[in-house]
Amino acid sequence: MAIDFQTNAASTKQAYELVNHWLTAFETTLEQGDARVAAEYFLEDSWWRDLLSFTWDHRSFQGREKIQAGLAETLAKTKPSKFQLEPNKPPSISESETEGQTVEAFYTFETAIGQGRGFLRLRQDEGGSWKAWTLLTTLDSLKGHEEKRGFNRPKGIDGAARHKRKNWLEQREESQSFKDRDPQVLVIGSGQAGLSIAARLGHLGIDTLLIEKNARVGDNWRKRYHSLVLHDPIWKNHLPYMTYPDSWPVFIPKDKLADWFEFYASAMELNVWTSTTFLGADYDETSKTWTARVKREDGKEQSLKANHLILASGMAGLPRVPDFEGMEAFQGVIKHSSAHAGAEAWEGKKAVVVGAATSGHDIALAFYEYGADVTMVQRSSTYVINSDTFTKVLQGGDAEQLEPSLADVDLKGASTPILLLAEQLKSVTEHCAELDIDLLEGLKAAGFQLDFGDDGSGIALKFLRTGGGYYINVGASEKIVEGKIKLKQGLDIKRFTKEGLEFSDGSTLEADIVVICTGYQNMRESARALLGDVVADKLGLVWGLDDEGELRTIWRNSGHPRFWFMGGNLQQCRFYSKFLALRIKAIEEGMIASGGLENGV
Repeated sequence: MAIDFQTNAASTKQAYELVNHWLTAFETTLEQGDARVAAEYFLEDSWWRDLLSFTWDHRSFQGREKIQAGLAETLAKTKPSKFQLEPNKPPSISESETEGQTVEAFYTFETAIGQGRGFLRLRQDEGGSWKAWTLLTTLDSLKGHEEKRGFNRPKGIDGAARHKRKNWLEQREESQSFKDRDPQVLVIGSGQAGLSIAARLGHLGIDTLLIEKNARVGDNWRKRYHSLVLHDPIWKNHLPYMTYPDSWPVFIPKDKLADWFEFYASAMELNVWTSTTFLGADYDETSKTWTARVKREDGKEQSLKANHLILASGMAGLPRVPDFEGMEAFQGVIKHSSAHAGAEAWEGKKAVVVGAATSGHDIALAFYEYGADVTMVQRSSTYVINSDTFTKVLQGGDAEQLEPSLADVDLKGASTPILLLAEQLKSVTEHCAELDIDLLEGLKAAGFQLDFGDDGSGIALKFLRTGGGYYINVGASEKIVEGKIKLKQGLDIKRFTKEGLEFSDGSTLEADIVVICTGYQNMRESARALLGDVVADKLGLVWGLDDEGELRTIWRNSGHPRFWFMGGNLQQCRFYSKFLALRIKAIEEGMIASGGLENGV
């Protein structure tokens, strides 16, 4: 059954008519429960991405056959209805020489238990009928359990007379103490991941406690190497509900960000215990609760019960340090990048940086700036893009700052399934390389080994697949080209000597300090260190893409009931924290299976 509504969509009015017609027809078919007919509203080569609303998971379905199967599996429980254009958001029309016109639109819908938001792209098939090319469906809220903000915000006053009434500060201190109650959710870590999920849960009325081993919120950034500045532009890096001042720089220094995290925790009234060490936890299958053990600042151990445990200690888990022969014999200093404080003390000394991704470049540049004789050891190829090219081409440029709604930017960004994004980014990556041709040719001439991702899709997919292997150039690349940051490339490190490093060809490199920028172990190993093998052996690998192109395990089922991984960059934490919070809220309210593993109502 094809849609017979045809138009050239030459005007916004026609686009309105087109989208309304498609949504109405699609809704009618869904209400009839006919997945086969509903799938006919999609192009043969099309995509449906769902975030929680139908599948209670993160799923991407490619092609009409898989879309039909996904709908058939979920329609009876989901009961989708009321598909309509989102108010005050007119459809947009774009056109390309290869694909013709595309009509895009934000829309809303309902399910049996929630409100949804989505994003639709329509294109014409060979017969001229307009059908879905991509469809995004997301759960936006739970009926009867909407976020406590806007018109639903608390009053903040209590008109009833009461003996020795507590003021706001006294109530906050009592809430922070957890003297007379246990949290529903215990979050380990108060970086961007922990703060984002705690804020989301708080707005849903879920009693949440964050524990942080450092003395201050933000120390996870504050204690990192001296020169660290975010490489993503500021408009990508807001936390949920609260944006940075519009006078802030495009690239945020680490200490400025750390102070903002501390302010954010206070402003959002998050319950945080700092200087608190997580000692372990046990899960009770019968009560479906965790019993966690922590050590407070005063050295006393305390037991806490929680319905859910979230590991938000960072996507970068335990440091990965290769076991090179002879490390114990080296008379200089060896540091992993996570423990490297800075380059200030190494003026006039010989520094070696092992690794050629972001941390390696940043640390090498800082050594150069502080007058060290620095050599970078590149053991595998790296993707390099200039910061200006990255910002203007891949991050929206100045236009991104003018978007009326951060929620809309996030939703539209998520509407392209990751595997489709990989295909689209191949030509974009080629374009970026053309813009950066002088830099890239200079790096090649210096012996630096470049790549453009496994399939030519560039930086975004390198990040999603491996979490690293790239550098957004903010100055180090030029110093490599100029020879001011020396390069050792293409040779394996055979062993450490007393004076430095020996390589597979017998060559040597003297060093006073060696900083190892070789990344981190999988986040699952962080869980293993905290919870032991019994829990960790049930957990999936975190990060990288599954068969459908969705990120594995993070924000989703971990493999263990009521244990969750929360992490990612700032934009991901802002966006995906919402879906993890909604899922936990639905479990707490008995709206979905209580174990936290099962999908469906």
